[in-house]
Amino acid sequence: MTGVSVTRQLGIFCLLAMVPASVLASGEGMPSLVRDIGICIVLAGLLAIVFVRIRIPEIAAFLLAGVVVGPVGAELVTDPANIETISELGLILLLYLIGLEIDIRKLLDSGRILAVSGLLQYPLCVLFGVLVTKLLVSLGIGGALLSDGYAPLYIGFVVAASSTLLVVKLFQETFQLDTEVGRIALGLLIFQDIWAIGVIAVQPNLAAPAASPILLSFLGIVVLAILAAFIARFIIPIGFKWVAKKPEVVFATSISWCFLIVLLGVNLDVLTNWLFNIDLHMRVGAEMGALIAGATIANLPYSTEIVSKVSVVKDFFITLFFVGLGMSIPMPEGMDVLLLAGLFAVIALLARFVIFFPLLYAAGLDRRNAMVTSVRLAQISEFSLVIGFIGVQLGQISANLNSAIIFAFVITALLTPLLFQQADAIHDRLSAVLARLGFREPSSSKAGEDDSYSLALLGFHRVASSLLYELGKNHPELLKSTLVVDFNVNLHPKIAALGPTVKYGDLGNAETLHHTGVDKARVIVCTIPDDVLKGTTNLKLVEAARHINPNAVIIANATELSDSHALYEAGADYVFLQRIETARAVEQAIEVALSGDIDNHRSAVEALHGAWHAREEVM
Repeated sequence: MTGVSVTRQLGIFCLLAMVPASVLASGEGMPSLVRDIGICIVLAGLLAIVFVRIRIPEIAAFLLAGVVVGPVGAELVTDPANIETISELGLILLLYLIGLEIDIRKLLDSGRILAVSGLLQYPLCVLFGVLVTKLLVSLGIGGALLSDGYAPLYIGFVVAASSTLLVVKLFQETFQLDTEVGRIALGLLIFQDIWAIGVIAVQPNLAAPAASPILLSFLGIVVLAILAAFIARFIIPIGFKWVAKKPEVVFATSISWCFLIVLLGVNLDVLTNWLFNIDLHMRVGAEMGALIAGATIANLPYSTEIVSKVSVVKDFFITLFFVGLGMSIPMPEGMDVLLLAGLFAVIALLARFVIFFPLLYAAGLDRRNAMVTSVRLAQISEFSLVIGFIGVQLGQISANLNSAIIFAFVITALLTPLLFQQADAIHDRLSAVLARLGFREPSSSKAGEDDSYSLALLGFHRVASSLLYELGKNHPELLKSTLVVDFNVNLHPKIAALGPTVKYGDLGNAETLHHTGVDKARVIVCTIPDDVLKGTTNLKLVEAARHINPNAVIIANATELSDSHALYEAGADYVFLQRIETARAVEQAIEVALSGDIDNHRSAVEALHGAWHAREEVM
């Protein structure tokens, strides 16, 4: 059988699989929920293969699958509510995972930056959206859709929040959630979600807003968080300890914990009614409840296992989330709706440059990280869809305006992967303009005649953090003659407290290596792998370092096996691969484990290096 005939038969099979059940079914037939999910998954999978091949984000494939099978398309899914219900599970599980990866101490380390930007960003963006909308109306743009009653306010709500689902998914995929940008972005998203919850609480009373519903909503979040933290601190560890040796039971237990807190949150009013015979309207939404559930057990030793198990299930439901969103996309009644959607997307993007970036910079974040964070948050939130839907139900905005909001979400969702990837490049292109506007990089003093160093670390991330710890333990005298060059100024005080000289520098700029004193270092180490580096590569760093410092010993970081040869050709004296170094350590552990001596090996390693959890590193 030829490849062409096989492909044709598979195509016919897939088309037959999506024929309405009333045609193919016999007897009782397949349950509508199972059938609808099957149709959506089949089409989403097929389109994802094609879209990935032609380098279009898979999100577009999932959205298109929803359009094709939904009411606007072939009407193959008979009950979109089925998919909406299942996709809600995806959002709950995603926020549960986010909670599991929240390090409260690291968020608190952001201090003033996160507090100032988190409290001010949302209301300032709402104001920006209202003013821009009124300006458009005065220019005769938007007609009745934008001038109608609460429309300007709703546009403010729409552009003020970013998509938790999209942003965290991309940060997780690129392993950057624990970077400075990742932590600030996650903190802002949490603040935005809390602000959005307040908006939803006050929506029914927009004509005469009252503070009490908002305060009670926040009180509900606080009460649920305290209750969950108490249970997680004193009860949950006991249960997890009992089932720790059965990973499948750990997974089931973690999921039950998630939904226990979710159910407690959504039934908080029922609980207060039962206990005190008072309805305080403190109900906490399922998404916020899932976030609290994850955050309260994030420090358990089993959190890594939970994340790995839940991630697989979460991806399935998130696929359905986007398919369900595609099914909810209405047929536009005219070009006006699509033009307005594009306009809303532009306003959302402008808000990131006009509000997000200056606010983050003023709060203390350096220019690059402020710009990168702002660009990566340049999309419309899922909460905006909820706010728009409620607005239509309350008669505060028109259905056409809500359609434009949905299309704007789709536009920004499709742009998000590209903006996420190009955020650093956007900063570099705008750097000259930003400098003229007064947004300057932190000063980096030029090296003087006597500024020489035994060791220079280019970049500071996980490897550099552990390396400084080891140097401080085994060669403390070396720290005083060590130079660290990195643009994350928020880590500089912690690094400097250990003894090294730390200077601000953008490694993507070759001049940085000379001006910071790398040209006078005896040993230069490129500590960051290419998949984390911004605006440069280890190959470019080695070439630049060898050019300005011909006599230095250069140690480079390779990501792929094939990279090592090119790095040696460029002038590196030694190339290390983290995966190989790790594999050697694990191989040694396997050997002693097979000989039955793993306990003694662990004791020996901890006696030599200390227990991993007891290390106090910068990161």
